[in-house]
Amino acid sequence: MPELKESQFSKDHVLELNQAIDRGSLYQVRQMIKTLPTAGIAHLLESTPPKTRSVLWQLIDKDAEGEVIQYLNVDLQNEILSELNAEQVFELTEGLEADDLADILQQLPQQVSSQVLQAMDEQDRQRVESILSYDEDTAGGLMNTDSITVRPSHTIELVLRYLRRHDSIPEMTDNILVVNRDDELLGILPLREILVADPGAIVRDLMHEDIDAIPVEMEAIQVAQLFEQHDWVSAPVIDSDGKLLGRITIDDVVDVIRDSAEHSLMSMAGLDEEDDTFAPVFKTARRRAVWLGVNLMTAVFASLVIYLFQDTLDKVVYLAVLMPIIANMGGVAGTQTLTLVIRSLALGHISPSNTRWLLIRELGVAGLNGLLWAVVMAGIAWFWYEDLMISYIIAAAMLINLIVAALAGAYLPLFLKRISIDPALAGSVALTTVTDSIGFFAFLGLAQLFYL
Repeated sequence: MPELKESQFSKDHVLELNQAIDRGSLYQVRQMIKTLPTAGIAHLLESTPPKTRSVLWQLIDKDAEGEVIQYLNVDLQNEILSELNAEQVFELTEGLEADDLADILQQLPQQVSSQVLQAMDEQDRQRVESILSYDEDTAGGLMNTDSITVRPSHTIELVLRYLRRHDSIPEMTDNILVVNRDDELLGILPLREILVADPGAIVRDLMHEDIDAIPVEMEAIQVAQLFEQHDWVSAPVIDSDGKLLGRITIDDVVDVIRDSAEHSLMSMAGLDEEDDTFAPVFKTARRRAVWLGVNLMTAVFASLVIYLFQDTLDKVVYLAVLMPIIANMGGVAGTQTLTLVIRSLALGHISPSNTRWLLIRELGVAGLNGLLWAVVMAGIAWFWYEDLMISYIIAAAMLINLIVAALAGAYLPLFLKRISIDPALAGSVALTTVTDSIGFFAFLGLAQLFYL
């Protein structure tokens, strides 16, 4: 899906459009929409409540609807597409690139998407079906089958004549792909070299054979890492036999990077990065209720730990004042480690060879910070209550909880990833449970040991 730059769209423009809608000046709104890029129109739709959104969609030119819909989040795409039949979906998406069309069809019911495919011509249908056959989070799901290929025996003059026969070439074409008669990828021929080469030169003599073609089953995030490392604009995709299947371009990789960042951020709150900002109340409440229920269970577990030491709290009441400090410090320290490890996993920085070093480093950091803030908190506790014992207890509990938080923050993401659970989604809840429970247990357990 293409990316929207902030420079393409103005907040003042959004405000002006909304004011025109409020006044009922639909002709003015339509004229203003025509001046916007398709990405800007999509941004406007995502930035307005449902009632206004439906009016805006009716004012968009039919020819622009397909371009607009590819910029929308999945929730909003589903909302619009659910109102259309297969024939209308086909008309709306006609002319889109195969990878963008495949993304849209994946959101539709199987029956509707099948009818849309049947309405296409044979060549376009084969292109889209080849992409749909792969998981959307793999290289196959990202690739576009629209690419230009030549034979190694061709001359540069012949290649140039072949290119001139096209009305246009695929977007972001920086290389011509060189294949044999069996469509096996042999190399790439950069356009910049074609333009300055001798017309009589042979492709075989100019092509680059030392290329890193992308396996079709490679995960999308790994594809993004390769693009980052090599500064690619595009890269060929091959199957296990080395046959060329298509290519991936930088615009699709930018989407992967953006989606990965949004996923990590939103998952920590139990939200979906594709959630519609202006989704209906019931739909939004239903989605959030599940995550709130999970968090309630973890909070109940931490409360059970406190319940075990109820007699201690009854006798030393000011322990209740100090307890939240222990849990809060452990939670913050653990979150720092957790965030670092999740980010490192996403970037591919962590491997079995360096996990031990990372753990030792985090334990060292936790130990130093634990000692520092344990001394500070011990002083505060003494200042408040003039009780040397409680100062020792809170200092020890804080040191214990910060070290446990570092261990949990480092190991939980690795463990969750190993059992195929998204660390960004489940890591924060699991970490909170550990730091709260251990913090309360250490603090109240030590208090019970020395006061009762």
